[in-house]
Amino acid sequence: MEDTVFTKIIKGEIPSYKVYEDDKTFAFLDINPLTDGHVLVVPKQQVEFIWDLESEDYQALMATVQKVGAHLREVMNAPYVGVEVIGVDVPHAHVHVVPFTTTKDLHRSGPVADEPDHTALEKLAEKIRIEQ
Repeated sequence: MEDTVFTKIIKGEIPSYKVYEDDKTFAFLDINPLTDGHVLVVPKQQVEFIWDLESEDYQALMATVQKVGAHLREVMNAPYVGVEVIGVDVPHAHVHVVPFTTTKDLHRSGPVADEPDHTALEKLAEKIRIEQ
């Protein structure tokens, strides 16, 4: 199986704005976020669908989602944090963790920028990074 963009990010072949990592999972900022603090949590094992993960890997993924979500609610001062599994854009299981204020925040209101603001993303990653 060819490495996905997420596997390449985990391996450090593609830069990312990492906010958390443990032995089974990797969490990083979405470069086309719905809101500030939109994080993707992925298993380090490349599996296309979240439902195909071994039970232990699924539990590790969701434990990281819980940790990241609670942390985002606190540091981003967000009343809510949404979780979404879509599974169609990259063939590597992943969970979107999105801090938000109203449900309108969860919908794209316009086109995605050609190039993300890397300086802003780095500052945000530093703010929300979870140290072990």
